[in-house]
Amino acid sequence: MKFQALWAAMMWAAVAVFAGGPEAGAQADPDDTGPAIDRTVKAEIIDSVTAALDRYYVFPDVAKKMGEHARRQLKKGAYDTLATVGTFARGLSEDLLTVCHDRHFGLRYVPRAQLEAMLDTINRPTAAEELRRARLDNFGFRKAEQLPGNVGYLKLDGFSGLPEARATAVGAMHFLAHTDALIIDLRDNGGGSPDMIQILTSYFFKDQVHLNTFYVRETDSLQQFWTTSYVDGEKMADVPLYVLTSGGTFSAAEEFTYNLKNLKRATVVGETTGGGAHPVATHGFPNLEVGVRVPFGRAINPISGTNWEGTGIAPDIACAADRALEVALLEAYRKLKAECGDEQLLATYDWQIDGLEAQRNPVTLEAAALQEYVGDFGPRRIALENGALVYQREGNPKFRMTPMGGDLFMFADIPYFRLKFVRDAGGGIVAVEGHYEGGQVDRNERT
Repeated sequence: MKFQALWAAMMWAAVAVFAGGPEAGAQADPDDTGPAIDRTVKAEIIDSVTAALDRYYVFPDVAKKMGEHARRQLKKGAYDTLATVGTFARGLSEDLLTVCHDRHFGLRYVPRAQLEAMLDTINRPTAAEELRRARLDNFGFRKAEQLPGNVGYLKLDGFSGLPEARATAVGAMHFLAHTDALIIDLRDNGGGSPDMIQILTSYFFKDQVHLNTFYVRETDSLQQFWTTSYVDGEKMADVPLYVLTSGGTFSAAEEFTYNLKNLKRATVVGETTGGGAHPVATHGFPNLEVGVRVPFGRAINPISGTNWEGTGIAPDIACAADRALEVALLEAYRKLKAECGDEQLLATYDWQIDGLEAQRNPVTLEAAALQEYVGDFGPRRIALENGALVYQREGNPKFRMTPMGGDLFMFADIPYFRLKFVRDAGGGIVAVEGHYEGGQVDRNERT
C-alpha cells in the first residue's frame, strides 16, 4: 500500500478507536475495562504487540527495548494488579511510553466486534461510512471568513486525505483568494493526511517547493512531498500568513506548521505544539481484544534535516492559545498598515488596532468614575446597571459599554461604533460624540 493511502486508510479507524491528539493512545473511558485476564493472556498481548513493534516501529532499537522492558515488567509482577484487558492495556501503554516517549504510540482495549469492524474499515479506505462521517465533519473545514480590513480567516480542525475533500479545500481557497492577509487556525487540529497539506500549501508558493520527506521503516524507503505548480484558483504566494497553534495542535497539523515555519513563509502564533511527527498505523488483535497504534515512519524536513517529534514547534510569537487570534490580527493589521497608501484602509486598520489593543489591555474604572458618565445626551442615554455602563438610543436595545481609556468606549455588539465623551475646560462632561469606523462623527450635547 502506498504511503498516502496507508496514512489516509488508518486515519478514520484511529479516530474511531483512539481519541485524537497527544498521548491519546494511553487514554480510555474509565468503564472501558473489558473482560478479566490472567498472566498467560497478558504474555500473549505483550508478544503480539511487540511483534508488531519489531516489524513496523520506526526505530528498531527502541522497539527491541520496549519488548524487553514489557517482558521484564511482566516477570517481576508489575502488571499483577491489572486484572482486566482494559486496565492492562492502559498500564502497558503508559509503561511503554516511558521507553519510546512517542506520543503517537498507544494501546487499548477494543471489543472484538468493534475491532474487527475497524480493521475492515482500514482495508476499505474509501468505505461509504468513512466518507459519510467525513462529510458530516465537512472534511475538517470549520470556517472560512473575511474579517475587517480584508484579513482572511480559515479554521481547519483536520487534514482529510479523502479525494472528496479536495473540492471543499478548493472552495475555501477560492473564497479567501482576494484577502490581503490570511490567518489559518490549527488550535483544534489533531492531524490527518499529508495529501491535504500538499493541496493547501501549494497555494502559498509561486514555484514548486520541497515540503517534507517521510521515511518508512518496513520498506526502508523515502517519499517526498512537494507543492504543485498548478492549483485550482489563484495562488496567494505574497499574502502574509499566520498560523495559530495550541498544545493540542498535533501530527499533520504540526507538519503543516513546521513546513511553513522552516520555509519562512508564515508567522506561528500561540503555544508550542504537541510534538508528534511519526505517521501511524493501527494494528488489531481481535482474539485478544486489543488495538495498538504503531508509528511506522518519521518526517525528515529538507531544511532542518529533522522533525518536531517530542519537542513540538515553538511559536514565533508566544501567547496563550485563547489569545492567539487577536495577537495574529494585531500583527496582520500592523504589517498591512505599514505597507498601505489607501486612506480608507488606513483608517480601518487604526480602528481595528485600537480595538484589539483595548482588548489586550483592558481599562478598569471605579464606580465614582463610571457615575460621571451617566446622563442624557439628546436621543442618547447612558445608565449604570449592575456595575457597568449601558448605552441606549431612542428606545433601541441597550448595549454594554467597554472603556478604552481617554473617555472613549467601545461595544462588543456594535463593532463599527464607539462613543467619545467631550469635556469642557473645567473637566466636566458636556457632550458625547458617536464615532464610526468609516470616519463619520456625530455629536449630542448633554441635556
